[in-house]
Amino acid sequence: MSLSTDSRYCGTVFVVRCTGRIVAGEEIGVLETSINRGLRESNYVVLQAGDVTRVDSTGMGLLVRYLSHTRNRGGDLRLASAPPFLDHLLQITKLASIFQQYGSEEDAIVSFFKETGTRKKDDAAAGPGVLFVDQSADLCAFVRGILGNHGYQVLSTCRVHDAKMLLSAAKVEYIVLGPDCSQLSSDAVVASLQPLAPSARTVLLQSDFKYEDAERAGRELLQSIQGHA
Repeated sequence: MSLSTDSRYCGTVFVVRCTGRIVAGEEIGVLETSINRGLRESNYVVLQAGDVTRVDSTGMGLLVRYLSHTRNRGGDLRLASAPPFLDHLLQITKLASIFQQYGSEEDAIVSFFKETGTRKKDDAAAGPGVLFVDQSADLCAFVRGILGNHGYQVLSTCRVHDAKMLLSAAKVEYIVLGPDCSQLSSDAVVASLQPLAPSARTVLLQSDFKYEDAERAGRELLQSIQGHA
């Protein structure tokens, strides 16, 4: 089977799910493209390897290369759900000593948030934490950019399941729900998230937020949060 990937940001962590072979040729290019896309905004990578069927020497070399690359930038590449053959391969090549492995994707993601590396070193002096949820990756990027430039510490995700995970691992003062935060109603999403962060204030963005002029939308976003301060 050739390689296919499914990737997403989960807060400050970039998750890549791989299905198929990580081998020399076209497959290596697929994985390299996916990881490079994530490294534009994050140095924290989780490779979900549960559906990987083969890794050759070139594929292993790529993983080692990105492990070194992320660590040189203060991050890491961590493996989740490695199948038995991959775990055995790491053991016999003695690479198991340099890769951090986790039994599940969730455990690998949460491991980053248990460390200070996923937030700024001057976190004590940084602004409030914000969790933004919307199914649009572009809208997530827009909100991260606007709020980040105004001193907020922003985590974003396109999935409510990931939002729950992030709330269990990181402290936020605001939960901001985009116009398309879920296929569920906003009320249902609020009801599922608030118990995980009872002291956080919830902000609901209007349905036309995604269509507004960018300058106006950014101003309204800030006003919505500051109005709940």
